[in-house]
Amino acid sequence: MDRFTGLSALFRHRGMSTVVTTALLAALCATTPSSAATLHAHVAAAACNRSANAVVGAQRASELITVVAPSVASQTASVQLFGRSGGCFRAVAGPYGAFVGRNGLSSHHVEGDGTTPMGLFAVGPTMYGVSANPGVRYQYHRLVCGDWWDEDPRSFAYNRFVHVACGTTPSFAGNSEALWQNVPAYNYFAVIEYNTSLVVAGRGSGIFLHVAKGDPTTGCVSVAKVSLVKILRLLHASLHPMIDITTTAHLQG
Repeated sequence: MDRFTGLSALFRHRGMSTVVTTALLAALCATTPSSAATLHAHVAAAACNRSANAVVGAQRASELITVVAPSVASQTASVQLFGRSGGCFRAVAGPYGAFVGRNGLSSHHVEGDGTTPMGLFAVGPTMYGVSANPGVRYQYHRLVCGDWWDEDPRSFAYNRFVHVACGTTPSFAGNSEALWQNVPAYNYFAVIEYNTSLVVAGRGSGIFLHVAKGDPTTGCVSVAKVSLVKILRLLHASLHPMIDITTTAHLQG
C-alpha cells in the first residue's frame, strides 16, 4: 500500500509451558550451517519476554513479530521477532527501526487514510518480491509485469493479488498497485493479513511488511532490506507466525 510514499493489552497466559518444538528449532536455525549453532544458543539464552508473551491471541503462534510505535501519531516504530522456546517467547532478531503510516497508527483504519492498522494479524501464506527468492521457507512469487494488488473497494477481488496480461489495463481502479514497478519497496514483502478473511469494502487493502524507502508509508510497515530479509528467512508457515502492531502506551496498559 505504498504507491506514493517511500503487545496489545497485557495479560499473562498460563498455558505456555511446552518446550520448543523440533519444527521451531529447525526454522530458527536453518539459515546457514555456520550460523545455526550461534542462533540456537542465542534463542536458548534469551530471557522470556513478558510483553511478547502478553499479546492476546498470540498463544497459537510459535513466531511473533512485534511492531511498537511510541504513539498513534508516530511515523516510526521498533520491529522485533520472537520465537517460542521453553514455553515463552524469546527474542530471535531485532529490534530494528521501521517506518509506519504517514498518519501514524489507527485501530479503525480505512482505505486511503494513511495510517497503519493496529492489532494482531497473521502473515500471509505467500511472500512476494521483484527480486529473486532470498531464501525464505514460504511459497514465494517473483513479481512480473501484470502482477497487481487490487485496491479498488468496488472490485470483486478487492485486497487480493491479481495477475492480468502484461501491458493491459486492469478492470479495477482505485489506488491499485502495479507491484512489479514499485522498487525498492517491493523487492521483498510479506502480506500482513489485515481485512483478508472476511473482506470489507473500504476497510483497507495492501498492508505489507516491505523494504523501507527512507520515509513513512501509506499504511504498511517498512524495514531496511538487510533486516527484512533476515526476518523473512526466519519465518516458517508451519509455526503460524503473527504480527502485532501497537504502541508503547497500549503496552503499558
